[in-house]
Amino acid sequence: MCEMTEILDHPEKWECVTCGHEWERTPETEAPAGPRVVKDAHGQVLVDGDCVTLIKDLPLKGSSQSLKGGTKSKPIRLVDGDHEISCKMDGISIGLKACFVKKA
Repeated sequence: MCEMTEILDHPEKWECVTCGHEWERTPETEAPAGPRVVKDAHGQVLVDGDCVTLIKDLPLKGSSQSLKGGTKSKPIRLVDGDHEISCKMDGISIGLKACFVKKA
């Protein structure tokens, strides 16, 4: 199978414009529409309104500051995207990945 990005879209198949390779369409399956589960570094489930504590020092991007391990947050809000947690720590609004925090 080629790896070109230009394809023709036919109702029952796809076709590569460059080499002519054809392959069948597979029905696209949707992700289950269940609630999103976010877990901290120790596997505990986090929900909106929880407070979390950093488990290690984290440098702040675009700044010479860093947040020290053990810093406790204000109540968190779970968000979609690369950083699952939005909160305030030391008066700074930040986005955090759940693998760097534990439930307080």
